[in-house]
Amino acid sequence: MKLTILSHCTIDEISRDGMVVETPGGPAAYCGITAKNMRFEADLRTKVGPDFAFRQELETRGLSLSQKSFCSSPTTRFLLKIQGADRELFLKAKCEPVDFGSSDADGFIVSPVFDEVPEDALDRIREDSDFLLLDPQGYLRRTDQSGRIYLEKTILDLARVTAIKVDPEEAFCLTGLRDKEAMLALQKKGVKHVLYTDKQNITMLVNDRMYFLRIPDMKIGDTTGVGDIFCAAFACAHLKEKDSLWAICFAVGAAQAALETKATGLSKVPMSGAIQQNAAYLYNLVKFSQV
Repeated sequence: MKLTILSHCTIDEISRDGMVVETPGGPAAYCGITAKNMRFEADLRTKVGPDFAFRQELETRGLSLSQKSFCSSPTTRFLLKIQGADRELFLKAKCEPVDFGSSDADGFIVSPVFDEVPEDALDRIREDSDFLLLDPQGYLRRTDQSGRIYLEKTILDLARVTAIKVDPEEAFCLTGLRDKEAMLALQKKGVKHVLYTDKQNITMLVNDRMYFLRIPDMKIGDTTGVGDIFCAAFACAHLKEKDSLWAICFAVGAAQAALETKATGLSKVPMSGAIQQNAAYLYNLVKFSQV
């Protein structure tokens, strides 16, 4: 099966415990490697510049960048200042928008990091695809004079979106509401699966049920990319099994497995065996309520 991912590969400068590590990142990389680990073909629609020195590292993990992915602009670059589960994000460079013409993929992930996926491309995918998972963060992000990223209220057409992943702040920017009310508002906008991630607590709204899961308590290290791993795991599991409950258990299991590695950068992307083990355990712990 094939998963097309529209997002930038990035260069992430991760500052934690007084040290700065430079690593490739971005949803294109994290989602792509997760999909490859689940034996999907990963079709990356991304852009990088001449400063992107990680092509070989991606290839060793099974990802290839097409020649169309390279341009003369610098690669999108972020500085991430991490303290526990909290982080500050700064934009240091922004690459060109991604190209999208068409794709024969079984499903799509649209996950811009900073407005690099044009809304007309999102609209075409919404209308033409049977499966679209949207992480809207890059449509909501703005920068102040220092490059620090903050979120702003934004209107997006969400009709025919199969799944959306949002945290509380993102949900508020899209709906003006919080928690259950925000999830219901997103559902009314046309989203089939609302995936609401509040640190270790994850809620899924589908049809008239809310499902509740929790990532076990552990010492939190580098969280960069965990949300992308979550998204790709949900997409792949849902495309394979057509089972929403299993897909959310698989996604939470993937996030848990990534955090359990204690690794920085792409090294935290887990293999499918570790995800399966966590998902099977979580499946028996799911709680739900009617709405």
